Amino acid sequence: MIHSKRHGEILRLLNEEGTITIASLAERLGVSLETVRRDVKPLADDGSVLKMHGAVGLASMVGEAPFERRMRENAEAKRLIARMVAATIRDGEAIMLDTGTTTSFLARELLGHRRLTVVTNSSDIARTLATVNGNKVYMAGGELRSDSGAAFGITAIEFVSRFSVDHAVISIGAVDAAAGLTDYELEEAEFARMVLSRGQRSLVVTDHTKFGRQGLVRVCGFDGFSELATDQSPPPDITAALTQAGARLTIATA
Repeated sequence: MIHSKRHGEILRLLNEEGTITIASLAERLGVSLETVRRDVKPLADDGSVLKMHGAVGLASMVGEAPFERRMRENAEAKRLIARMVAATIRDGEAIMLDTGTTTSFLARELLGHRRLTVVTNSSDIARTLATVNGNKVYMAGGELRSDSGAAFGITAIEFVSRFSVDHAVISIGAVDAAAGLTDYELEEAEFARMVLSRGQRSLVVTDHTKFGRQGLVRVCGFDGFSELATDQSPPPDITAALTQAGARLTIATA
């Protein structure tokens, strides 16, 4: 593949995924890491892409897209994960969910359950599960974000800190073997960290596209949760980090 064609292929992949690791680019283009770095440099110099630690992204897409758009991205994978996790939750149990597309899919998969106690900062999740099947829903307070309809800040964190639940579930924006779990917003990372601390079972749900990414703010290391649920096997370095930390890995299949 000649240089200019590789530039076009790099931009095509970034348009599809937003961000991608240098290692993944090298593998998919069939070239060395050094070649990818050389190809990326002029694209970064002219502002077409943004270089990050071990990865590149489109400047217009770095960070998370608006919530509704993210609900459409990898929807089938997120639905598979949600269905698998919902099958492990029993009627009458207490569950805490942070805001996120995969946790919103989980809320929809829980519509067949009864008498759940749900604690969340997501108005989408609260609307989905409130007033049905004898559920009891507690919604964290605070200013609602315009993009996701979720509450963040110290008021929301203090509210959920009062609860102890059977299942504490967060979705995550980035998973990296060295950095652990990271997200793109400070308040979201702080809230997610609190959620994980409130469950007898602490579960991270994420689709495979988040592997190898690094966000701006660290949520926790691999020892900060008990289980990760996803749709495809993670890269070997992430699998090794999970094993070393004693975290369980579950993979949803069709």
